[in-house]
Order: sequence, then C-alpha cells, then structure tokens
Amino acid sequence: MQRKILIIDDYDDLATSLREVFDAAGHSVEVVDSRDEALGVADIDDFDLVITDLEGEHNIQVNRRVETTNGNSAQCLPDPTKSGSGEHVKAFKFCASNFRRDEFDESELKNFVETVLNFKSRFVDTAELVKHLHEKIEFELPSAISPMHSILDYLLKRVEKQGVVKPEKSNLFVALDEAFVNAVKHGNKFNTQKLVRITAEVSNKEASFTVEDEGEGFDVNSIPDPLDPDNLFKASGRGVLFIYNIMDEVKYNDRGNRLTMIKKSETENSVDDKD
Repeated sequence: MQRKILIIDDYDDLATSLREVFDAAGHSVEVVDSRDEALGVADIDDFDLVITDLEGEHNIQVNRRVETTNGNSAQCLPDPTKSGSGEHVKAFKFCASNFRRDEFDESELKNFVETVLNFKSRFVDTAELVKHLHEKIEFELPSAISPMHSILDYLLKRVEKQGVVKPEKSNLFVALDEAFVNAVKHGNKFNTQKLVRITAEVSNKEASFTVEDEGEGFDVNSIPDPLDPDNLFKASGRGVLFIYNIMDEVKYNDRGNRLTMIKKSETENSVDDKD
C-alpha cells in the first residue's frame, strides 16, 4: 500500500535519506523545512505519517491540536516555543495518528518505525551532539506491540548515550516495557483504532517518560500498594511495583490512562544524596 509521508526537517538531518528510502518503496513523500511551511500543506491530516526533526527555537513543546492555514487541525505539528538560553534543544516526533488502518499490518508500521529510528541513530544521535542535547522525543501511533519494542530499544540506547543510566546496571527496560505493554494490552485492549502516545524528554540530568492510552483508565488507588512488602508476590499490581522500584518518580493522572515516570542520572542522584 502506498503511504503519504510528510517530513519536517529544518537542517536536513533525516529528510534526504528517508525520502530516498520511502520513494524507492513507492510511497508519496513531501518534505518541508519548517513548522510554518508545514502549516500551509494542503490536506495535512491525510498523511499517514508525519516525521518531525526540528531544533533551536522550535523547541520541545508539542501541541496536539494546531490549526492550519487551511482550517484543519493538525495534531502532528509541533508548537513553537523558545528554547532556554544556551541550550541545544531538538524536537523529534513520529506521528502515525492518521495512519490508515483499513488493512492494518502491524509489521508495516514496525518497519516504518525501525527505518526512521535507524537513520536517526546513525545520522542525528552522534556522540558529540547527544552529549549536550536536550531533546523531546514523541511517538503517536496505533496500538500494536511490535513497534513498541522498537521504540523501547531506541529510547534505552538514547538514554544510555546521555549517561543517565549504565546499561549493565539498569532495569529501565523492565519499567518501560511494563508501561508500553500495559497501554496497548490493558489500556487500549489491542484496539488499533486507538492511539498510544509516548513522550520522552531526555537530557544528561534525567529522562522523563510519559505513556498515555485512550482506554477507560482505572482507579490507581484500587490496586494493592506496590510499595508494601506484603504485596511483593501478588500478581495484581506487580508491573506497577516494578515501575515504582525502578523509577525515581512515578505519577498517574486522575483517570489512570496516563503514566509519567522520571529516571534521574546517577550523577544527579549522588548530588541529591549528599544534600
């Protein structure tokens, strides 16, 4: 199936390479170099994928409902906000909220995710750039497990490059895997018409992750206290227990369909302990 793909890339970090790959696969690709130009794209909500890679003044804030010059709402476009003084900021987003699902193929979506992230790892996430980078990474895609695994692998490598965690000592994989699978399986109940939104804000000080589904949610207070040792071997709430034990901060929204987790760098934790 031919897909419509929009790439927004101000420094051509990804656009040219991805366009060649997607063109060769028979997809329709449009490239613009700014958010403002993207606002003028006709029928922007008809694109199956919108891939954004912006930096500097475009900053890391993302607005899910942006009004275009055509009067359409384009939830995939970033909201421009100034970055902090002297801070190198990038906003990356893989948005498949309008991915046509009449003949949904989970492996097709997974291949798109992996292709984009592989190129990003090779050409954008260089050691020198990542070292001083503050980045907001966002994924918005239909509920499917295999793309989540690809995203998880990428985010772990991304956080490790910043030095937030050490791969050989970190259980971050367990916490994120629990959160991602729960959103698809328990939140959206594998309904591919519903979306999962994953946001990671990464710097060398900490990594913050938010996972949101479109399910009914649940009463967080109804689950056994995951911090109570008496509940250690109970099946109910075990995933929550893992998340609480691994992360430095954990918070659910009132509805129970959005989970925010923060992992501080070992350096930051050491400073806090001394204080």
